[in-house]
Amino acid sequence: MSDLAGLPLLALVLFAPWFLILGWLYWWFPRQPRTAARRRFDVAALALAVLACIASLHLSFDAADRSHGHLWPQVLATSVGYGVFLGVLAGAVLLRRRWPGLSQPR
Repeated sequence: MSDLAGLPLLALVLFAPWFLILGWLYWWFPRQPRTAARRRFDVAALALAVLACIASLHLSFDAADRSHGHLWPQVLATSVGYGVFLGVLAGAVLLRRRWPGLSQPR
């Protein structure tokens, strides 16, 4: 059996193109207002999403029950890491809408 099943960051490598697409969509929409405060908030949100994903990959990989097979830790880490990345971005979208100065005036 290959040692690739033992790499907790394999999911990050495999999902990197999809995370780049999601990150670009988060950054690009809505297009206005594009203030310096919004750019700082978006950079912080994207960095937090990646860091939280990496942390969850390691934690869930280590916490996985290996009695279900050698690949189970990788499957669990992938599922949890993807959910955490999406959760952080979804929370940032909601917070960005409600934070004064980051969203369009209503």
